[in-house]
Amino acid sequence: MAPPMVARIGLIIPSSNRMVEQEMARHAPADVTLHVARLRMTGPHHVALDALLPRVEDAARTLTDARCDAVAFHCTATSMEDGMAGEERVLAALTRAGAPHATTTATAIRRALAALAARRIVLVTPYGTHTTAQEADFLRAAGHEVLRADGHALAGSDAYCATPAAVWRDRVIAAAHPDADAYLLSCANIAALGIIAELERQLAAPVVTSNQAVLWDALMRLGHDGVRDCPGQLFAATAQPVRASAAP
Repeated sequence: MAPPMVARIGLIIPSSNRMVEQEMARHAPADVTLHVARLRMTGPHHVALDALLPRVEDAARTLTDARCDAVAFHCTATSMEDGMAGEERVLAALTRAGAPHATTTATAIRRALAALAARRIVLVTPYGTHTTAQEADFLRAAGHEVLRADGHALAGSDAYCATPAAVWRDRVIAAAHPDADAYLLSCANIAALGIIAELERQLAAPVVTSNQAVLWDALMRLGHDGVRDCPGQLFAATAQPVRASAAP
């Protein structure tokens, strides 16, 4: 008897990230495995995109060596900081490396918001003013109205990881806006998947997080509809594979 088919999702993440594996693996379908490549690319290791792209391509090749079916460059701030042109350059690097399906956190978020028909967005981040403004500018360039952008200026990865999920719940609720179509809780290195359902009940609007969006996008690209305990209206609204037309 042939072994069961397994889908593989490859993730290129910052070396300091400690949330991606535990958050995403907990919610991935049983026949999907996650494979991670780490790069020093944030905090003191931050470099311009021109310098980073060759390393992204090399990391992507390690994941295609592992026969990953989809490869995601998974760092929200880095994938947005050079705008939509930068996003396209990262996607091109993943494709050159042989990724059968290529995505970024920025791309996944754009597709998720499109699938939810969400134009008016409230953005909440752990970042300082500059990075939060870059993300808001990216969303505006992608056609969204950013009603509010709250950055909380935490002191790097250790602070991101140490902040309890309940704190992010309270901060998103504090940012509530009556006209919001959706709330984006940005950053792959914060505890957020477990509070989506509660936030959606309280806010009566969809909530998108970085890890949720990337998992959803990869599964949709692979035509996989057997999600396991995946939270949020995003997964409920797309029980069958979809291709959001507003993003690559």
